[in-house]
Amino acid sequence: MSDPLPHPQIAAIICTHNRASYLGAAIDSLLEQEFAGEFEVIVVDNASTDDTKQVVADRSGDPRLRYVYEPITGLSVARNTGAKHTQAPILAYLDDDAVASPQWLSVLYAAYIANEKLAIAGGRVTLLWPEGCQPPRWLSTGLASNLGAYDLGRSPVLIDRPGLTPRGLNYSIRRSFLEQVGGFDVNLGRVGKSLLSNEELHMTELALERGWQVTYLPDAHVAHHVAPERLNQVWFLNRGWWQGISECYREQLAGRAGLGQLTRGSERLLRGLYRSLKYLNDPAARFDNLAYAYGQIGYLKAAVAGMLKAK
Repeated sequence: MSDPLPHPQIAAIICTHNRASYLGAAIDSLLEQEFAGEFEVIVVDNASTDDTKQVVADRSGDPRLRYVYEPITGLSVARNTGAKHTQAPILAYLDDDAVASPQWLSVLYAAYIANEKLAIAGGRVTLLWPEGCQPPRWLSTGLASNLGAYDLGRSPVLIDRPGLTPRGLNYSIRRSFLEQVGGFDVNLGRVGKSLLSNEELHMTELALERGWQVTYLPDAHVAHHVAPERLNQVWFLNRGWWQGISECYREQLAGRAGLGQLTRGSERLLRGLYRSLKYLNDPAARFDNLAYAYGQIGYLKAAVAGMLKAK
């Protein structure tokens, strides 16, 4: 693979683990970017055992493309590794099963140049459904966000709370801010088959606390493939469970752990169960609330474990 560019203006980073079937399209969408300046594409192979390395090698004739192997599994670990292998001041992260629009890097880069306080930016995400598949009746708009869907409208939005944070599959960050906070927290983010998350929400909290800004950019558009194995209710329940655990850990990092978590979690659990019964005749609303309630069980379990550990 090629040597690093000496002065890239922005680096597009794909962290990948056993997604060779999708990876080629993701890389190609980056190499075809309509970006007037210097940029590089870094693929961080996070301990893959499939044909990931060959997929990158097949495109090695492009000097902007680089391959990095990271043996320690974990999305946050891989993201930090990607950041260490470039000198670019702006880092743009694209999922290995996503396809970036041609102007993706240009839109992101222009936003950072125009606003020196901008720490994090991400854009609209639409879903690419498997051939012959339609969204199931029980899938609500809210749950579709677990598949990556993200749309705050057609105008840029200044994010003022973590819940509106850009999706990690279409995510960029200023290097100086990332270094200021010590990189991505390796205790958050997916590891193997676990669905631990919330690393982006945590980053938004840190940015806002320090006076930085976070922005949604609709024109930084990315399309995300929906894996067929995710189109079942068990996957969404599992996703809700890990979301609850992630939220609990994020509160611990922010100093909000303790007995209050038991109160908050219990109230949300009961609220979710009540609403799942309230919308018994609405498959999407019913399952959305059931998944939410199930996630609170994960949250409460993690909260109790945290309190016992603290003793």
